[in-house]
Amino acid sequence: MHHANHYYGHSHVLARYCGLDDTSPPRLHGYLQHGWNIGDGMAPDHEYVPGIPKFVWSERVRRRAWSLGRREVYVVGSPWAYLLSMEPAASSEPREGTIWYPFHGWEGQHIIGDHDGLIREIRETETGPVTVCLYWQEFRDKRVRALYEKAGFRVICHGYRGGWWKDLDPGFLYRQLAEQRRHSRVASNRLCSAIMYGTLAGCEPAVYGDPMQLEGEKSAFGGQARIVREWGALHGKSIDVPLARQVATAELGADRLLPPAELRRLFQWPSLREDPDFELTGVLTR
Repeated sequence: MHHANHYYGHSHVLARYCGLDDTSPPRLHGYLQHGWNIGDGMAPDHEYVPGIPKFVWSERVRRRAWSLGRREVYVVGSPWAYLLSMEPAASSEPREGTIWYPFHGWEGQHIIGDHDGLIREIRETETGPVTVCLYWQEFRDKRVRALYEKAGFRVICHGYRGGWWKDLDPGFLYRQLAEQRRHSRVASNRLCSAIMYGTLAGCEPAVYGDPMQLEGEKSAFGGQARIVREWGALHGKSIDVPLARQVATAELGADRLLPPAELRRLFQWPSLREDPDFELTGVLTR
């Protein structure tokens, strides 16, 4: 199993949906898209074995992959969309304020940007309480975290992404969903997975502020300029919510979810009939 298939507990969520043990997902035969992507669904810094299946979230991504000569590409929908199908929201669940996701770095690249300027714009824009969710890398940076805490924001981290089969965090998406459902709005300084997720989870989205930069950032597939150009309607402090939800549904493949048996077949996971003694318990500790 490629280690990126475990990112954010994706394989664990899909195993649960398929009726398998979500504490120890079977080996997934192929590469699974692990974030909202304007290219072919696969991370450009990973190497891929030709002929191995690629599982992407949306039809748009599948078409782009095909145009680039990729074959064995299947639309399966995002783990987030499957999670929402298994965890319906309570009708009486109260929502208040904004959950804000500053654009973040990753283990190989750090962020360059003006956090102070971003904080000022957030305070000028948001009228309710603000929760700032930092990536673990920025959360562990005491200087960055203190900037947002001193501004009066609640500062959290959803957990580790995991990598190379270490620091796996099967509860990541569950915590993210619980936090987003506490808030009325979801916002970031770049259109990203978190905005798509929050929109699908019922938040009003917003994208504004200094988009910041990664160290040595490369504009793969058109980069940030293409995102602003192609998804311009999803940028601003106030966005057309029905349009945003329509886009999020398509981008996250929420309209393309497969039945458990079909997903097991594509992933070459065991069918329940092949494991008659398995008891479906949903034992993942969240």
